Amino acid sequence: MTERSARTRSRKLLAALEVAYPDAHCELVHKDVFQLLVATVLSAQSTDVVVNQVTPALFRRWPSPKAMAAASAEDIESTIARLGMYRQKARHIKGLSQVLLEQYQGQVPSSLEELVKLPGVGRKTANVVLGVAFGSPEGVVVDTHVQRLSQRLGFSKETQPAGIEQDLMTLFGREKWDIISHTLIFHGRRCCTARSPACGACPVQQLCPSAFRAEHVGRKKGSAASKKK
Repeated sequence: MTERSARTRSRKLLAALEVAYPDAHCELVHKDVFQLLVATVLSAQSTDVVVNQVTPALFRRWPSPKAMAAASAEDIESTIARLGMYRQKARHIKGLSQVLLEQYQGQVPSSLEELVKLPGVGRKTANVVLGVAFGSPEGVVVDTHVQRLSQRLGFSKETQPAGIEQDLMTLFGREKWDIISHTLIFHGRRCCTARSPACGACPVQQLCPSAFRAEHVGRKKGSAASKKK
């Protein structure tokens, strides 16, 4: 397949997935950009479901940077203790709240360069905030679902997030950089799961280069499916 035909197929695949998941969106519950930032920091190595169970109590007590910065690390820890790495995450959200107060008048900055300077905020977290809250992502968020589906759908042959992100940014225009992540995450959670992808019910089955063998593609090395290759 030529580079041009591969690009055309990729764009058809994404368009078909957008039709299948018109409601694709960030599933972290938040009321403003600060709460989105905190929830995204908390989501590292945790599911959105568990984060959404923890954040209502967290934001009732400390809904703003000023309130969070004044809270004790121990109180924050006890509130988010269901999450993995909760002590480290408590330090991060307290720390970023302090920085927002001291350097940004309590406002979340809207550039990648400034966001990644905040405690606990890397490129992926920053692009979630930039895409969802500001509509101006500076890259594509590559989580485990996006990583797996990018390989299965033929969007990328890379295995690491940085390489996959670059391929997605090259394949698709900037206007797609936010929605592509949400769309692939929805498809990954609802159909193209890691262990048992539902190829028979897949809305893009006819376009997918991995149809009916997807369980052998995009899995981490050492998994049962990988060993069957």
